[in-house]
Amino acid sequence: MEAFQSDIARFEDLNAQVLGVSADSLETHREFADELDLDFPLISDDGTIRKLYGSGRLTYLIDRDGIIRAIHKGMPENDALIRQIEEIDTQ
Repeated sequence: MEAFQSDIARFEDLNAQVLGVSADSLETHREFADELDLDFPLISDDGTIRKLYGSGRLTYLIDRDGIIRAIHKGMPENDALIRQIEEIDTQ
């Protein structure tokens, strides 16, 4: 999460929205966001999102039409994600 936060302006410049999703409670998310000074939303998932997109620590690139364009296990380097976003935008 800290890596995403450190490059949040780069993602925003590409009109990309960063979201964090976990099963943690809203209060836990508030505390976590405050602790790391996060400027992007954290979503408390009741299992619905996990069922739709799969479980585990995954990073998705979803285009403006809601189509999943890439799935990464774990948290890839931001530079690689930004290159992919730029490629998606040119298609």
